[in-house]
Amino acid sequence: MAVISPSAKVQEAAKYIAEKLAANPNASLGALLDEAGMRYNLTPLDAEALQRIFAKEKKQA
Repeated sequence: MAVISPSAKVQEAAKYIAEKLAANPNASLGALLDEAGMRYNLTPLDAEALQRIFAKEKKQA
């Protein structure tokens, strides 16, 4: 299986969400994912990639 790195938009959105979660750990991840999707104009595939990033981090925590 090939590993594809996330696009720059996805990386920026992930950084944004990580900052928001650091400031407010009780924030809703779903709401932040939606907000980042709109803020960074993510495609559905980008939004899925972003969701996978945070699902992977949650598993590792």
